[in-house]
Amino acid sequence: MANIIEMPKLSDTMTVGTLVKWLKKEGDAVKTGDMLAEVETDKATMELECFFDGTLLKIFAPGGSQVPVGAPLCAIGKAGEKVEAPAAAPAPAAAKPAEAPAPAPAIPPSTTAVPAEVAPAKAAPAPAPAPAAAAPARPAGERIRVSPLARKLAEEKNIDLSRVTGSGPNGRIVRADVLNAEKNPPAAAPKSGGAVGGPSAFAKGPIQEERAVPVSNMRGAIARRLVESKTQLPHFYVEIEVDAAPLLAIREQLNTGLEKEGVKLSVNDFILKASAEALRKVPQVNGSWEGNQIRYFGAAHVSFAVAIDDGLITPVIRDTHLKSVFAISTEAKALGKRAKEKKLKPDEFTGGTFCVSNLGMMGIPKFSAIINPPNAAILAVGTTVTKPVVKNGQIVVGQTMILTLSCDHRVVDGAVGAQYLGALKALLESPALLLV
Repeated sequence: MANIIEMPKLSDTMTVGTLVKWLKKEGDAVKTGDMLAEVETDKATMELECFFDGTLLKIFAPGGSQVPVGAPLCAIGKAGEKVEAPAAAPAPAAAKPAEAPAPAPAIPPSTTAVPAEVAPAKAAPAPAPAPAAAAPARPAGERIRVSPLARKLAEEKNIDLSRVTGSGPNGRIVRADVLNAEKNPPAAAPKSGGAVGGPSAFAKGPIQEERAVPVSNMRGAIARRLVESKTQLPHFYVEIEVDAAPLLAIREQLNTGLEKEGVKLSVNDFILKASAEALRKVPQVNGSWEGNQIRYFGAAHVSFAVAIDDGLITPVIRDTHLKSVFAISTEAKALGKRAKEKKLKPDEFTGGTFCVSNLGMMGIPKFSAIINPPNAAILAVGTTVTKPVVKNGQIVVGQTMILTLSCDHRVVDGAVGAQYLGALKALLESPALLLV
C-alpha cells in the first residue's frame, strides 16, 4: 500500500504551507533521506524529506500551491502501484508550477504611434537576434525573493539578482530564472543622462512602479503576531546608557589574539551572553504570561533577530547562560547563516525565553522593539556613539550605547525592568566578568 506524505506542521504557528517547488517528479525512484520538495512556512523555507523507499507515484499538490497542514502532498510506493488522490485532499490554492522557465524577453514596444490599420508588408528576412533589453534594477533597499539554490547559483555565475525577473510564487527567483539570465544576459542599463553639472541624481519621476505584492506566509505570520503583541500586551519601556569603551577594548584585544584561529567576536556576542547572565540575576524577566499563571523559565534561551528576504526570524541559542562568549559567537554565526539561507530547523527558531534585536550595525542610536510572544521582554540595542562624557569630574571623549528594554507589564514591573537593565549595564561595563 502506498505511503501518503502530508504537509507537516513545521512551526507552532503554522496552519498552511506553500509548496514552492518539487525536487522530484512522478515516476522518480526515491529513498529515505531524499529531499522531495521545498516548503515555505510562516517562519522559513525548508526542504521536505522523504521517509520511505520506493517510487514517487503521485503528486497531489503542484508547485506554487498553498496546502493546509495535514493535507496530502504525494504518494510513495512500489513502481506501477495504482494510487488515487485521497478524498480529503483539498483543492490547491494555486496551480502555477514554481519552476516554470522564465519567458523569453519580449521586444520592447515602440514609443512611436502606429496607425490602427496598416496593410501587411511582405515577409522580411528574420533579423539577427538582438541582446535582451536591460531588466530594470529593483529599487534600492527592496528585498529580493530568491530560493537558496538560485542565490548560490547566481553567486557562482556572478549574476546580479536585482536584474533577474522571478517566475516563482509571488515573483520569487528560482534556479530556472538564473539559468535563463545566464543564457540571455540583459544589456547594460544606460547611464542616466543630464546636462554637465546638472542635478541628474535628483531627476523627477516616480520612485518605483506601483504594484501590489501578495503577502507571503512569513510576512502574514509576522503581521498577525506583532499586531497581537502590540494590541494585547501592555508594553512599557525602560532605557539605559552604557559605557561601551571597556567592551570595545576587550573585544579588540581578544580578536587580535584569536586572529590566527579565524575567530572574530562581535559586540552582539557579548550582549547575548550578558543578557543571559542578567536573566540569572533578575529571573523575573525570564517569564511568560499564560492567562491564569505566569511561567518562569529555569534556563535562558536567548534568541536574536535576523533580517531575511521575507521579513524577520529569531534563531535561538539554547542555554545561553551556560555557554562561553566564544561558543555563543560560533553558534550565532552558524544560525544566522542558516537563517539567511532559510535552512533553520523548527527547533532552532522556537522556544526562546528572551530576545535581542540589534540595529546598531545600521547606525541607529536607539529604538524600541515590539515584544515577541510568548516572551515577556525584548532588548533593543543601539549603535556605539562617540561623544563627550564626564569621568571623574572631567569631560573626556567616550563611547556609549543605549539599550532599551520593552516589557510586558503583566509579567514585569517597572522596578524589575530597571533592575534587569542595571545588572546588564554592570556586566557590559566590566566585560571580563563574562569571560569567567
